Amino acid sequence: MTDAATPPVLQLRVVVEATDYDAAVAFFRDTLGLPEYLAFAEGHDERVVILDAGRATLEIANPAHKRAIDRIEANGAESPHIRLAFEVTDTEGVTRRLEAAGGRVVAEPVVTPWQSLNSRLDAPAGLQVTLFQELLEGGERAVLDGFSTDADRSAD
Repeated sequence: MTDAATPPVLQLRVVVEATDYDAAVAFFRDTLGLPEYLAFAEGHDERVVILDAGRATLEIANPAHKRAIDRIEANGAESPHIRLAFEVTDTEGVTRRLEAAGGRVVAEPVVTPWQSLNSRLDAPAGLQVTLFQELLEGGERAVLDGFSTDADRSAD
């Protein structure tokens, strides 16, 4: 049992093994701009960096929704089981910067039905990333067709 004032989870940390550690750090820290939170170097060649990605959420999609996102966001190109998504303020600009830094563009920026500007890239460390720029405020988006919560569905 947890104290109501203390959330049960304080942080989401995604841990990725990168064979080319330097390329992955340069891509995500230096080019995407995730600030370095902590770094450790133990022993001879053992290194890890923890990058601050702002607020974390865990998006859980069923297979049908994943296919719909792939169709809308990436012209049907299938995404892996796990994909990272970063909210940015300039999808087009960040896409070009990451492409110049070695990212492979899977899908150019596209406006989605949920009113965000999304692009996809293959990134170092075997990761695929979505960049998304919100075009509407949360309240404006919540009234669009198709938006509900599981709690809304439970009331039916």
